Amino acid sequence: QVPLIESGGGSVQAGGSLRISCGTSGRTSRPYSLAWFRQDPGKDREFVAAISRNISYYSNAVKGRFTISKDNTRNTVLLQLDSLKPEDTATYYCAAVDGYCVAVSCRDRRLYRYWGQGTQVTVSS
Repeated sequence: QVPLIESGGGSVQAGGSLRISCGTSGRTSRPYSLAWFRQDPGKDREFVAAISRNISYYSNAVKGRFTISKDNTRNTVLLQLDSLKPEDTATYYCAAVDGYCVAVSCRDRRLYRYWGQGTQVTVSS
């Protein structure tokens, strides 16, 4: 099992920014894809962003406001959240899978084998 540990969540006012990170300790040298999903209580877990082969994918809800990046030297994936809105409030989960994904597959939560415990992001109006 590959541990994924998120950090950096918190509370911010609308229009503000946060950066959340996911440590991927225990990763191997094999290629892998990383993603962020989010979930509100009572709702399905929804895709936010993914990165695979250094190509980034975003949901329409966050495109232009969030940026996913990967720091290979630190085995970390980052999500920069800018221009935050109250509807961005959720628990954010990091996910990983061995190998590459493209487009539609990167957005499917069923693809991902490894999941973190989540970090809370709260945006007040």
